[in-house]
Amino acid sequence: MAETTKTKTQKKKAPAPKGGGKKTCTVQGCKRAYRAKGLCFFHYKKWRRGELEAKPARYVICSKPDCKKKVQAHGLCEEHFQAWKKSRKKNQSAAAAEAAPAAPAA
Repeated sequence: MAETTKTKTQKKKAPAPKGGGKKTCTVQGCKRAYRAKGLCFFHYKKWRRGELEAKPARYVICSKPDCKKKVQAHGLCEEHFQAWKKSRKKNQSAAAAEAAPAAPAA
């Protein structure tokens, strides 16, 4: 019985293109088939690693640097939005405490 095993020299094949191979990558000059987010497998992988500068226009990600999570509110992901909301409440309570006059010492 012959066994078939993968060797280190064999490379993985790229996933099959979506859209029957009729759509192409949106990166200028690339003619590879579309795979995800308007990008071919190669450019999508680069985008996920942060090596590709351009963000796909139809997908909105967090505006914080190096964060590629989905936007929740105000251009921020859930994590960054909650941190922003928490800091905002802290600043509002501090401003309210300063605005209130101090009670006279007796």
